[in-house]
Amino acid sequence: MFMPMSQTVPLSFPHPERLTRALSTCFNFQRNVLAWESIDRFDPRVCQRHALLHRSVEGVIEVREVDQLQVRDMENGERDDTTSGNPGHMDSLLCDTLHGSMHDRDNSPMMRAVFRSPVCKVYRFQTESSRWMLVREQMSDSPLTSSLPKQLLSCYIQEDRRRIQELRDLGDLSPHWEVLRSDVIAHYSHLISTYKETLTELNKLTGSSASFKSSCNKTDRHLEFIPVNLHTQRMQVTCPRTTAWYDVVTVGAPSDHYQGFKHGGLQRLLNKPDSDKKSSPVYRSIFYSSDQSSRAREILSSVTQLQPLISGLAEELLQAALEVSPQRVQETLTKLAHRTEQMVHALKDELVKSALLALHKARPAYLLSDEHAHATHSNGPGHQPLSTNQDGLYSSLRRQDSLPQHSTYNEDEWDRVWANVAMSLNCIIAMVDRLQKKENRKQELTSQTRNDVLITPADPSPWHEHLLPLVITLRECVCEAVDRARSAMTFVLLQGAATQASQGLAVTHRRDAVFSQALCAVVCGFALRIYAGVEDKPFLLQLCEVGLVAQFEGLLSTYGDEIGMLEDMEVGVSDLKRISFRITEAKSEQPADLLPTVSGQRGGFCVEVPLPSETYLLLPGELRDGRGLRVHPLLFNIGINQQQSLAERFGDSSLQERINQRSCEMLKSYYSTLREKLPNLTLPSSLSQSTVDDLLTSLDQSLEMKKRKNVEVLWLAASICRRLNGIRLTSCKSAKDRTSMSVTLEQCTLLREEHTLNAELFNKALDCMRSFRLQQGQILGCWAPHREGGGLRSGCMGDQKPTTVPARHFYPVALLLVTSHLLVIWLILSMVVLMGNYQ
Repeated sequence: MFMPMSQTVPLSFPHPERLTRALSTCFNFQRNVLAWESIDRFDPRVCQRHALLHRSVEGVIEVREVDQLQVRDMENGERDDTTSGNPGHMDSLLCDTLHGSMHDRDNSPMMRAVFRSPVCKVYRFQTESSRWMLVREQMSDSPLTSSLPKQLLSCYIQEDRRRIQELRDLGDLSPHWEVLRSDVIAHYSHLISTYKETLTELNKLTGSSASFKSSCNKTDRHLEFIPVNLHTQRMQVTCPRTTAWYDVVTVGAPSDHYQGFKHGGLQRLLNKPDSDKKSSPVYRSIFYSSDQSSRAREILSSVTQLQPLISGLAEELLQAALEVSPQRVQETLTKLAHRTEQMVHALKDELVKSALLALHKARPAYLLSDEHAHATHSNGPGHQPLSTNQDGLYSSLRRQDSLPQHSTYNEDEWDRVWANVAMSLNCIIAMVDRLQKKENRKQELTSQTRNDVLITPADPSPWHEHLLPLVITLRECVCEAVDRARSAMTFVLLQGAATQASQGLAVTHRRDAVFSQALCAVVCGFALRIYAGVEDKPFLLQLCEVGLVAQFEGLLSTYGDEIGMLEDMEVGVSDLKRISFRITEAKSEQPADLLPTVSGQRGGFCVEVPLPSETYLLLPGELRDGRGLRVHPLLFNIGINQQQSLAERFGDSSLQERINQRSCEMLKSYYSTLREKLPNLTLPSSLSQSTVDDLLTSLDQSLEMKKRKNVEVLWLAASICRRLNGIRLTSCKSAKDRTSMSVTLEQCTLLREEHTLNAELFNKALDCMRSFRLQQGQILGCWAPHREGGGLRSGCMGDQKPTTVPARHFYPVALLLVTSHLLVIWLILSMVVLMGNYQ
């Protein structure tokens, strides 16, 4: 006789006395029958004295009591787990391994700092070979939920202040551009004021309120930058001699619920037809595309970051020359050459050259010369005299699609500016080579005669004297080039900022908020992956050479407001290409010193992930030198609810198809680059015989089928991501029902495909895992535990009463099972009822 659901006792650890009472109650009700219970707040100290657990549905999970756990090494174990004749032996063996791995990995200072408030569940499942495997799920909140948005807001405020100063440094502009500059400065000032207010409110968050935002607060104005229901979920599978970990980050779709979706999402707002844009008064003389504006941000960010690095390395080179340290001089020169080459590469961009020409055309002096030229040829055929309109704008500034040309402007001047930087570096390299040869000859003569005296640090240093003027020249050339490039890129961004100012603060604010939500999720995923793979040399090599795949799985429909959410999410995920990760050494093992930090500006952010000293020293030299690690964000979306049925029947799903096809191409490109750079890299293995090439082919074919609610696309994309050492993120509107249904289905499928879960028990295990989450008071698997004390958690879904658990996979609503004819009839009847109500 099974214990009724209503009589199960939720356990909260670490409280040994509560565990004792709960287990006593359980065994008094059914001592010799299979029960349904799981450990919440798993504490290894408790498991050494009490039963590990657990519930069973027809043999899936079994209740047993373990008197005391003995530590054993499963890797060296020679006994067969099915032949010992002592069922308790296998329980103890599995639990020992679980206890050890949990203590080593999940209880490390890094994990405790970044992932907090863990909630654990443990299950025991039977495999095809009638053996047992232990499955442990752990969900955690993260303080990054609020700490990263606060850092981002500070970066935005600093950047906008710099933009205002850079705009003022552009000098005199024509009346048209002067009006635009004033509007943009007012736009940035308003953003700064708004962001400072938001930052003040976020700084007031403390305790659990600072690590979690429930779906009930998704429209809160001051919480726009915080992701909804962000959790990290880890499934650990322990079998004899093997242990595997599967991580996934669940989060509400990065989107701006506060502003709403009346006019669509970011993708629609940012990609208005060019004809509409060019008709705006902003584009009277020049038109820069959104890609050019993005490129301008990248160049501006690059030269801004590189200039102080080059200056510092130049000073270090002079110091090494003063000490006559040839080895140190050579090492510093190598770094200086690398940074200077990066600078030259950025300066050579054609956008810089064309923007300098456009800036020249925007000067009042150019307009006066142009006016004089028109007046000189006033007797020409078809000429109209120069005049100004009511806005004070010169009518000579005609709209055109390409940049204007002017014969008096020397277009080769900029080429000489950036070429001077390269030539200055070459002069330094040549001088160091000559000095090195002289030093070598001197050492040869010294070794032969044994009478010559080597130069001491007290002697005048010929190295320093020869290098000093060359280094000064390099600095001057870099400063001149950076000043001009900064002015040119600021002018490019002036047009884009003027467009945003004409649209109001909505677009900029929305994009910043959506990016913040996406960044929090991907940083949590990166932290999970780097902590798990810190000793995995092939993975670290892949990370350095190619970067990391971040695969977002979306479950949004292409109907109603969720179209706007998907448009927001597409842009937010795409903007993650602008970030890079850098691993640093933590100052201490205090939680505050182990939290990732973000710096930079909209053109490019850098996220530093600190590791404790002992762990940091295990990394390869490239990572310890501060090498930037790239992220390759991908988004695959398949709508699976009843709204998607309406969209596919009567709407348009082209947005979803375009997103999936583009991500598939990016995934294939990443894999091709990986195989090209690291042909001998060993990727994670799988029990299935399918290679990554086979999976990519299947994904391509699945996308071409145009099948409705084709969830196979999600499974194939997730499988490829895991095989490529990527990070997985799953999202729906609020990361509750659809997200949890997807995660539990993925987990049980992994148990079946990779760990030979008994196929007959698959559906029962799936229902068991989902039902337990519902029993804990979470609607359809939302893991966020109810906590007393209010804050952002007050009023969350965990406070509501549970509803009926869906029985199978992705379809929680019975309406999806009706035929298309009944669905049409239902729509017609609904319309008749509505019309009757209006009458």
